[in-house]
Amino acid sequence: MVAPLSSWPWDNFGIFKYLLYGPLLANGLYSLHVEGNITNNWCLHILFLCFLRVGVHIAWSSYSTMLFLTRNRRILQQGIDFKQIDMEWEWDNFLLLQALMGSLLVYLFPSLGYLPLWNAKGLIAVLILHVGVAEPLFYVLHRYVHTKHYLFTHYHSLHHSSPVPQSFTAGNGTVLEHLALSIVIGAPIVGTCLLGYGSTAIIFCYVLVFDFLRCLGLSNVEIVPHRLYEAIPVFKYLLYNPTYHTLHHTEKRANFCLFMPLFDAIGNTVDEKSWELHKEISSNAGKNGKVPDFVFLAHVVDVCSSMHSPFVSRFFASHPYVTRLFLLPAWPTTFIVMLVMWARSKTFLYSFYNLRKSLHQTWVVPRFGFQYFLPFAKDGINKHIEDAILRADKLGVKVISLAALNKNEALNGGGTLFVDKHPNLRVRVVHGNTLTAAVILHEVPKDVKEVFLTGATSKLGRAIALYLCRRKVRVLMLTLSKERFEKIQKEAPVDCQNYLVQVTKYQAARSCKTWIVGKWITPREQSWAPKGTHFHQFVVPPILAFRRDCTYGDLAPCACLTMSKALATASIR
Repeated sequence: MVAPLSSWPWDNFGIFKYLLYGPLLANGLYSLHVEGNITNNWCLHILFLCFLRVGVHIAWSSYSTMLFLTRNRRILQQGIDFKQIDMEWEWDNFLLLQALMGSLLVYLFPSLGYLPLWNAKGLIAVLILHVGVAEPLFYVLHRYVHTKHYLFTHYHSLHHSSPVPQSFTAGNGTVLEHLALSIVIGAPIVGTCLLGYGSTAIIFCYVLVFDFLRCLGLSNVEIVPHRLYEAIPVFKYLLYNPTYHTLHHTEKRANFCLFMPLFDAIGNTVDEKSWELHKEISSNAGKNGKVPDFVFLAHVVDVCSSMHSPFVSRFFASHPYVTRLFLLPAWPTTFIVMLVMWARSKTFLYSFYNLRKSLHQTWVVPRFGFQYFLPFAKDGINKHIEDAILRADKLGVKVISLAALNKNEALNGGGTLFVDKHPNLRVRVVHGNTLTAAVILHEVPKDVKEVFLTGATSKLGRAIALYLCRRKVRVLMLTLSKERFEKIQKEAPVDCQNYLVQVTKYQAARSCKTWIVGKWITPREQSWAPKGTHFHQFVVPPILAFRRDCTYGDLAPCACLTMSKALATASIR
C-alpha cells in the first residue's frame, strides 16, 4: 500500500500539470488589464518567481555538466545515468505545490498581496528568522526522518535514491517532504511580513538564495575554496559546501543541516571526514585527474544539434536527437556562441563514460560541420586536431579516435598528416572507419541485389564497395575518377570485379532503391531516387529528409554490449 502523501496528485497528468498554473496566469493578466499596475499583481509575481527558480536549477545543472570547467572539481566521479534522469524528470513538482500554497496564503491574508517593493529592515528580520527558525526546524525534522525507518523508507529515501546529487535532486522528493520544506522556507517570509517588514524584493531574494544554496550543496562540484575556511575558521560553521552535503547523501548518518553546519556541531552530527575531504578536493581543483584510456575526438555537427548538449538541457539531451521547432528562437544566440567558439575556444572535454574500468572521454574540436568545407578554415582545424593529439600523447592516453570530419581525406588524409609529422607518438591515432563500415553493412538487407554508393572512393566507400561485391551485390559507384575506381576494382577478387560499376551521374540510380550516401547530396539529387528508396548514410552533416515517399537512416549508430570484452577499430598506422 502506498504511504499517505508519498505521491503527487498530478503524477498522471504529464505536461498537463502545468495547466494548474492557468488560474494564476488568467487572474494575473486580468488584473494587469484592469489595474494596469504590476507592483501588487501577486499572481504574476508568483509565476515570475517560479520561472526564476527554474532558471536557478537549470543554471546549476548546466554548470555541473560543463566538464571542461568542472572535471577536476567533481566530488563523486561516476556519471549520471538515464535511470537518474528519468527518476528526476518531475523535479519541478515542488514549485507547483509552493505556488499553490503561496496563492492560498494570499487569499487567506489579502494584505500579503499589497506589500511594498522594498523594506531594508526586512533583510535583517528574514536573516534572523532564518537562523533562529528555519535552520533549527529543518535540522530537527531532517535528523528525525533519518532515525525513523518508516519515514525514511516511505518518504525521504526517494531523495537519496539519486546516485549522483544534482541541482534537480533538490526537487526529487515526496509531497510530505516538500510540505515540510515549504513550512521551513515559508516561516521566515511569513514572520517578516507579520512583523511589518515584508516586501516583494525580500520574498524574491530569500526564495532565490534559498534555492541557490540548495543547488550549491547538491551540485557535486566543489567551488568553495578551502583557503576561505583557513582564513576565517568560523565561516565553515556558517555555510556548508558541496562536499559536506555530498557526504550526507553517501553516508546518510551525519551532516543533517540545511545550510549552516553550526547546527550539526551543536547536535554532534558532523561527519569527521567533512573538512579533510573538502580540503583534498578543493586542493586538487587545479590538477589533472585520472588519465583517460581512450579519447573520441569529435566536432559539432550543426547549430541545432549543438543545443542537444547535456549542459544546455540534460532532459532534452537524454532523448534521441530530432530538430525541434521550439528551439528555433534560440538559434541566433547559439549562432553567436558558435562565432565566439570559432574565435576563442580550444578543444574541450564534453563527456565521459567508464567501460570495464577503462575511462573513455569525448573531446570536441570547437568547429561546426560547415566550417570543414571552408578552404581558409582548413589549417586552423588541423591545428586544433594536432594539438589534441599531442595533448593526449603527453597525458598518456592510449588511443585517440578521429571522428567524422576530423578524419576527412581532403582535410588531413584521414589522419595520416599527423602520424607522418609526429612519427614518435605513443598514442595510437585511429579513425574507426572499419567499425563504421561494419555498422552500415549490417543495416543493408541481405536480399539487396543492387546499391548506389556516393563517396565511393573514400576509405569508407572503398571498404563498403569491396565487401558488397564479395556478397555478389552490384555496386553503382558514383565517381568521376576512372583511375581511383579502377584502383579499387583491382582490389576485389577477379570473379567479383564485374559487380563494381562506375557511374558518373545520379540518373544512373533511377531504378535503385538502396542508396548508401557518403557524400552530401542535395534535394535535387535525391529526386532521382525511385519511390520507396531507403537512404543509408555516413555523411556529416546528415542529409535533409526531403522525400516523403522515401525513408532515411540515421548516422551509423553502434550499441556497446554490456558483456563485451573489448572494442576494436582500424588504426591509421
